[in-house]
Amino acid sequence: MKIGIVCYPTHGGSGVVATELGTALAENGHSVHIISYAIPFRFESFRKNLKYHEVEVTAYPLFRYPPYDLALAGTIMEVAHQYGLDILHAHYAIPHAVSGHLAREMLNGDGRNVKLITTLHGTDITIIGQQRIFQRITRFGIRQSDGVTSVSAELKDRVLDTIDCGAQHIEVIPNFVDTQRFNPDCCADKRAQLAAPDEKIVMHVSNFREVKRPRDVVRAFAQATQGMRARLVMVGDGPEVGATRELARELGIEERVSFLGTYDAIWELLPQADLFFLPSEYESFGLSALEAMACGVPVVCSNTGGLPEVVEEGVSGRLHAPADVAGFAGSIRALLQDDATRKRMGQAARERAVSKYRQEALLPVWETYYEKILAQPPSSGTGVGQHC
Repeated sequence: MKIGIVCYPTHGGSGVVATELGTALAENGHSVHIISYAIPFRFESFRKNLKYHEVEVTAYPLFRYPPYDLALAGTIMEVAHQYGLDILHAHYAIPHAVSGHLAREMLNGDGRNVKLITTLHGTDITIIGQQRIFQRITRFGIRQSDGVTSVSAELKDRVLDTIDCGAQHIEVIPNFVDTQRFNPDCCADKRAQLAAPDEKIVMHVSNFREVKRPRDVVRAFAQATQGMRARLVMVGDGPEVGATRELARELGIEERVSFLGTYDAIWELLPQADLFFLPSEYESFGLSALEAMACGVPVVCSNTGGLPEVVEEGVSGRLHAPADVAGFAGSIRALLQDDATRKRMGQAARERAVSKYRQEALLPVWETYYEKILAQPPSSGTGVGQHC
């Protein structure tokens, strides 16, 4: 198959999923074209069957904001025409699905029938899709897609409640993890660079947006580790970093908190953690939690969104309501003090990642889904949402 994948290049879950899906498809012999405004951070250059195409947006005095969605549509059209794409896979409804539809309309006179698939990752529904001005646009993008997937069953239900657009036709295909790359035995030498030998390591990885509640990470860690040798390792960057640093100073634990910034090879760091902590306000899936689980690390996280589908309460981790700092702190302290339980949960986490979310198991699911969409009759312009 000839597949175009449109995604954001940032350090969020959708860009990681899109890029790694493209890489895996290319390794399986498909011709894959990644389309974005910058090279995604996990994109590996010079891979066979894998190409990157940059969306170039030119500033012009007439426009207060450069029209990225139109530039994207033009780039998609050019790539689809030049390489004869069979499928265009848009990660995020806005603007990717809408731009993909516009590109396909422009190609119609060329006799091409490119199938459009949209994967919903969460923010396009939970934040953007809830804004009145974007609701109809999001609904339109879903309707014009030949196939729509969501990363969790919870997100599919949320689409029904928020967008009310043919959710019964949306297929749930969860994110996957490369369990060979993310494994408990990776890079043991890194631990000495993160903490003293007698310190337990609590790790948090995110883009430090408010929805990730990074300040709750610091609050809960401070409560949980009083009188205990432990270090909090914060990986990532974003708008809340400054406030989170300041809170660590106010709580008197700044010497026990390490801010590493963005670290692309996160699979080197996760296995060094004793515990992974993700107290987000909402997670449609929780890819960073899954990656920690694949590394044999138990997870303490929120019982919100798709996280309860990934992390089993009492088996591979502990779940609490968002903002329940005392509850998080209690679970963190209990697990850090109980090596046997923590080890058992870590093993269960690894087993769940391997049995349910490994790349080798889910890649054929994507290929089968692509083939099903390709077998559909030529699009009549109503797409998957025709019953909305």
